[in-house]
Amino acid sequence: MNSAFIDTNIWLYAIIDCGDKEKTSIAREVIKNEKQINISIQVVNEVCINLIKKAKLSETEIEKTINSFYKNYQIVSINQKSLITACNLRKKHGFSFWDSFIICSAIESQSNILFSEDMQHNLTVEKKIKIINPFKLI
Repeated sequence: MNSAFIDTNIWLYAIIDCGDKEKTSIAREVIKNEKQINISIQVVNEVCINLIKKAKLSETEIEKTINSFYKNYQIVSINQKSLITACNLRKKHGFSFWDSFIICSAIESQSNILFSEDMQHNLTVEKKIKIINPFKLI
């Protein structure tokens, strides 16, 4: 089954009114159209901290967001093997520290697409995951 990993920035465009209606619309469509969505603990953490800082959500609203993620999506944990795999991805491809964890989590979740605004559009990593910037498709 095809599945997608959705990076933090896509979630934030979908959740927070950033003033860019086109990006908000595209982000919401990406999330709506994917049948199997995977995210990592890192993404959950990054979304929550941004919702606290930028959207000024209360702790109750953050708890609801966390519960919604766990209820609706597959959450990928980071473990020792993941940390080592991320190190190897950084050495081999030159990814940033945090991007290597996102890519590693996407691969470990057996996603075939990683939606992200921050990484190289159309790059295929390890012949396992293709990075798509959905905003480049407009």
